Amino acid sequence: MPDIDRRSALTGAAALLGASLARPAHAATACIVTTRKGRVAGIREGGLHVFRGLRYGQDTASRRFQAPLAPDSWTGTADAGAFAPSCPQQGKQEPESEDCLFLNIWTPGPDPRARRPVMLYIHGGAYSNGSVVDPLTYGDRLAAQGDVVVVTVNHRLNIFGYLYLARLDPRFADSGNAGQLDLILALQWVRDNIAAFGGDPGNILVFGQSGGGAKIATMMAMPAAIGLFHRAITMSGQQVTASGPLNATKRAQAYLARLGVKADDLSSLLSLSTAQLVEGLAAQDPILGGGLYMGPVLDMTHLARHPFWPDAPPQSQAIPMMLGNTHDETRAFIDPHGPKLQGLDWSNLAARIAPELRMDLSPEWIVAQYRARYPDWSAERIFYAATTAGRSWPGQVLEAEARARADAPTWVYQVDFASPTQPERGAPHTMDIALAFGTLEAQGSFTGTGTGAQAASRALMQRFLAFARRGDPNGSGMAPWPQYRLDRRQTMIVDVDSHVESDPRGWERELFARVPYIQPGS
Repeated sequence: MPDIDRRSALTGAAALLGASLARPAHAATACIVTTRKGRVAGIREGGLHVFRGLRYGQDTASRRFQAPLAPDSWTGTADAGAFAPSCPQQGKQEPESEDCLFLNIWTPGPDPRARRPVMLYIHGGAYSNGSVVDPLTYGDRLAAQGDVVVVTVNHRLNIFGYLYLARLDPRFADSGNAGQLDLILALQWVRDNIAAFGGDPGNILVFGQSGGGAKIATMMAMPAAIGLFHRAITMSGQQVTASGPLNATKRAQAYLARLGVKADDLSSLLSLSTAQLVEGLAAQDPILGGGLYMGPVLDMTHLARHPFWPDAPPQSQAIPMMLGNTHDETRAFIDPHGPKLQGLDWSNLAARIAPELRMDLSPEWIVAQYRARYPDWSAERIFYAATTAGRSWPGQVLEAEARARADAPTWVYQVDFASPTQPERGAPHTMDIALAFGTLEAQGSFTGTGTGAQAASRALMQRFLAFARRGDPNGSGMAPWPQYRLDRRQTMIVDVDSHVESDPRGWERELFARVPYIQPGS
């Protein structure tokens, strides 16, 4: 058992609230449901029944870097009235604890006969940060408006979920994909228990933004995930290739060196405090430079092929899939007021673009192409267009193309709705979270709450809900949205007036398709 620092002790104690014996804190509005492991008490909120901090896996603190285990049964009634801790991370999500395998449910009613569609959300933050305790991802609007059951899931991140130690110590054979195995365990819990909450275990949609979408793309190639979900939506999140085991081992060695742990004796890794393990994430990535990358690993056990290379994984080609991106992805994480844009002009544009690309093309040539094509565009506009098209968009294009070649049911959307509250951000990365959840007023939303935002949100929510219900985003009263096929590349443009366009930004797509895209981290 590792040493536990003060913060871990406090957050670990808080985590126990998600699976402790009942205390009548919510007795006045309690809602009791019986799961396969025992009874849980949620609360009634605004006509919904809400369960927070439901344990789907055992405490992982004593099982560091190992596959998760299903929870033990309990007697009495567990209190499910408050969120449980999130995985420890550099980004800080208080409270935090290694004991973080919990999920949350919003349901119109826990009647097993209801068999409502289930929408299970996986958060972003790459594979290292994030949580579903963010109000942006509260499921009340979707559940109430769509008559669906919404589930949000936390799991192990960064080194707790993706530090690949298998080639260094056979005790940790599952370490490189432990975070993925957490998600698979959560899906198994949903399969086994969601009917008691009014959901249909035979109709489960997984959706996720950024890293959440990448985790879904990865699960679509993991045999253990077969049959656990029936539709998928990835929102600005793709995983074309996974990390190779050699590069993943180099990253593990860099991390261990930062901690002062010998690679041939990992015993001390189990006794370090949670805080010490997080501090080790300051190690330099030996492959990419910068911060240490963590992500799924081609370990040939849980992941025996790349998620979307050389083709769409056959095991999931029959699963209907929707892929989305935003028009101005990089305006979210490259600050228009930050140092990378300060003093930007034609003399330094190419140099500023170069480190942001994931395509090995001459940045000077790229700038020249944009200037010839769009002579009235500013240096800033070209900077964001090129970094989005050469960094954040290609993975989605490749996955959609692979699915189209396999004749798999696939739809693509692009969010063009521009932020009215921060117009310099355009339609940035994360824009579709608030639109899809209807949480326009939540802190961190770029959407504002005006009529335009409401129209864009209504359009996206309607499509998501139709997709959850039928595996097709079309329905009565909605304009036709054709499947994505290579001859026309029809794409839903999400905006104040949402509509379908053929091959939007096709010139930019072709510009960067001249060279291979290398998934960061692989």
